[in-house]
Amino acid sequence: MGTRFLPQPILTLVIAGVWMALANDVSLGHAVLGLALGLVIPLVTQAYWPERPRFKNPWRIIDFTLVVLWDIVVSNIQVAQLVLFRRGDSLRSQFVRVPLALTNAEAITILAGTITMTPGTISADLSADGTAILVHCLETDDPDGTVNAIKERYERRLMEIFA
Repeated sequence: MGTRFLPQPILTLVIAGVWMALANDVSLGHAVLGLALGLVIPLVTQAYWPERPRFKNPWRIIDFTLVVLWDIVVSNIQVAQLVLFRRGDSLRSQFVRVPLALTNAEAITILAGTITMTPGTISADLSADGTAILVHCLETDDPDGTVNAIKERYERRLMEIFA
């Protein structure tokens, strides 16, 4: 998928969309600038993408995005409750190791970013062999449940998206 002029069409659209969101302005000027950036950045960086990510089911990106947005909203409320109504020394924070079934570097990067974007969790480290992510949880009394939630809500969906 893609041509010499348009090496990564999906990335082009993502860059243009992110530009529009960052500019917080839907206008012709920002649309043209977003598309220009979306065309130039993949062309300039294509040497660094020897293997382009392959999407097995790109429509699942919508489902993944909606789940992540919902989890961000819910987690914000939960973290606000912890900060406002709990003492710091009563938090049950800990590190959990999340074993990965993902092997695609882009998918692992998206998973780590998703974990970090969700309030209350941070991706702290990726194992040297890429088979596990170390995640810090602000509050968990069930580390296995946290690992299962990450694998079911995020990793499974990413495996459906990436080939």
